[in-house]
Amino acid sequence: MNVMTEKVKPWYHEPWPWILMAGPAIVVVAALATAWLAATTDDGLVEDDYYKSGLGINQTIERDQAAHDLHIKAQLMVGDTPTHVRLMLQAGESGALPRELRLKVMHPTRTGQDQVVVMMQSGDGMYVGEIKALGAARWRLALEDTDNRWRLTGTWRVPKDSVVVLDSRG
Repeated sequence: MNVMTEKVKPWYHEPWPWILMAGPAIVVVAALATAWLAATTDDGLVEDDYYKSGLGINQTIERDQAAHDLHIKAQLMVGDTPTHVRLMLQAGESGALPRELRLKVMHPTRTGQDQVVVMMQSGDGMYVGEIKALGAARWRLALEDTDNRWRLTGTWRVPKDSVVVLDSRG
């Protein structure tokens, strides 16, 4: 009787089990990396109290309309250094200009980089302020009086724009 004996290798010496296990192993590693990124970073894109923000939209629209009705216009000019800014404000027939204004500089995606700059009057319709250094981005701007009666908005492309026109979008 002739019995052929074939030497059988253990399973871990064969390539196919390892090839079949590689796919699920890669998925597990990717899932752990994704979980680590989600736990350690903050995207800052979602409003914490979105319902309250939604209710306040009417007040924002009213402030934009008030700026439009008062014929308020502004131009933001970057000085010699990117942190020194000047603002020229023109009011319609009312002519009464506030002593100080608030300029909100908002990053499009990172709320941690937002800043509020107090612009102090330095002459007839001219205001000056200091901004912390800004990275290259399309920053959103909102200029408001301290009584929150009106608001002007605009977009500042840093470092491309040296003058930004702020309007009421009315």
